[in-house]
Amino acid sequence: MAKLTKNRKLALSKVDTVKFYKLDEAAVLLKQITSTKFDASIDIDVRLGVDPRKANQMVRGVVTLPNGTGKQTRVLVLCTPDKEQEAKEAGADYVGLDDYIEKIKNGWTDVDVIITLPSVMAKIGALGRVLGPRGLMPNPKSGTVTMEVGKAVKEVKMGKIDFKVDKFGIVHTSIGKVSFEADKIVENAREFLNTIMKLKPSSAKGTYVKSVYLSSTMSPGLKIDTKLMTE
Repeated sequence: MAKLTKNRKLALSKVDTVKFYKLDEAAVLLKQITSTKFDASIDIDVRLGVDPRKANQMVRGVVTLPNGTGKQTRVLVLCTPDKEQEAKEAGADYVGLDDYIEKIKNGWTDVDVIITLPSVMAKIGALGRVLGPRGLMPNPKSGTVTMEVGKAVKEVKMGKIDFKVDKFGIVHTSIGKVSFEADKIVENAREFLNTIMKLKPSSAKGTYVKSVYLSSTMSPGLKIDTKLMTE
């Protein structure tokens, strides 16, 4: 068993493991108990009362965080030549088509988001086994298959994220960095949680949001009071 460091012990001593924190309390505390030498991510985990195996209970959506994610998102746009300039002007990191499709076939996936055109999806379909497991497959529902590639690139760069519930009924994503001011962490968390609430499937029975945890990279998780989670 790994030995607890001095900073880890100090962090654990400040966390009340039975308490349900308000969002603003959790945001302030996370900044206090995170001691990484790098700018740690702020993560949120939401356990939902849904059965992801049923198509009518799949929770998936997109949200634009008001204060961004705090990280540089690398965007690849796979498009025809007539759309290349639009993609480049919007800030895409990589733009092309056949050459990048070949690179992906050979194992290259050094990007965070792939945006493409509806007319190009037939070519990209063959990349499903490479892109699917990495969460990189473009999808119309997440806005990454669109004719408005420039708009899509700008939204992603501004903090738009795509999320979906996993097979265990949990939605996990990053909503910022420890370097963010506490109120900005709270604003991002509220926006994300409000979006989750709007996506509640009509077929979901019982308690929809079972638990919410906020944590930073390598920090203890803080239980959020779900009755007050948007306050």
